[in-house]
Amino acid sequence: MSERNFSFSTDEKPVGVIGAGSFGTVIANMIAQNRSVLLYARNADVVKHINEKKENRGYAIHPNVQALNDLATLADQCDVIFPIVPSSHFRAMMQQLAPYLHPYHMLIHGTKGFDITLPEGETVESVEKLDRSRVKTMSEVIQEESVAVRIGCLAGPNLSKELAMRQPAATVVASHFQEVIQTGKKLLKSDRFQVYENNDIVGVEIAGVLKNIIAIASGALSGLGFGDNAKGLLISRGAVEMVYLGRALGGDLKAFLGVAGIGDLVTTCNSPKSRNFTVGYRLAKGEKLNDIIADMKEVAEGINTVRIAKKCADTYKVRALITDRLYRVLFEGLNIEEALEFLMRFPLNMDIDFI
Repeated sequence: MSERNFSFSTDEKPVGVIGAGSFGTVIANMIAQNRSVLLYARNADVVKHINEKKENRGYAIHPNVQALNDLATLADQCDVIFPIVPSSHFRAMMQQLAPYLHPYHMLIHGTKGFDITLPEGETVESVEKLDRSRVKTMSEVIQEESVAVRIGCLAGPNLSKELAMRQPAATVVASHFQEVIQTGKKLLKSDRFQVYENNDIVGVEIAGVLKNIIAIASGALSGLGFGDNAKGLLISRGAVEMVYLGRALGGDLKAFLGVAGIGDLVTTCNSPKSRNFTVGYRLAKGEKLNDIIADMKEVAEGINTVRIAKKCADTYKVRALITDRLYRVLFEGLNIEEALEFLMRFPLNMDIDFI
């Protein structure tokens, strides 16, 4: 069956979205309010279900959204593409997409995770050092794997369920190219969804990744019944930790203090709708990590981020107490209540010392 003869309600070129998870589906629906959208899913059965039932993952699909599983067609018909797939699959997806891309394509990704390259036979734990030569953001993966030049990212407090309900929210489109930022704003902005701009794409990406670590710890606090004072302490110390590690990885301070940093951090640290918060909560209730992962329908990026951030903190000699204790809980069997009690009691003389 040819997928090149779709009919759309607009004469403009459709916008491509790669990834039919919850966030990809919701972003596709938001763009579809103004433009036609091609939504790529790897699974042909998912494509058929979306097109026939106009539903995916509990979300009604906008009439302007057409699903497909042909990257060549998507790249041919769409000049603007939003890749929104888990970080563990992102490079492989880009390698599949790259043969169909041209320098005129514009890519704005929505993935909050790191890509790591390790020597053969090595793991994050066994490698001696893990620095920025081996740790890449998704925009850097796009640059390495394709001819695309105009690259941006989408980051902020964007819980899929609330966006789908058209509750007020905001995001950041970050890019070195003003044209990318303005295109992202044009496609996404509405009376209920504000879009801010930032030129520090790497800083925005790193902020969006690191906040997932603090969200897991915050979920654990809630699971143990700790109060809001304790959570306020955790979030404020978590923000400082994000700044220290983020700057070591190449991000600018301003990215961590804006919507994609503090805004996203506060949201995910307080919401049971957050996958990372949920992981921490369930751990605190006594569930095993492997059981939680097996039960979750979508990836909680923070789990793998803890492993990477711990090794990076060690490499750059950055104090990252929350990351360190959470690593011990997730991968070394430390009791989570003991870990959180340690964090609540740890003496720090200075409140803010990075400004």
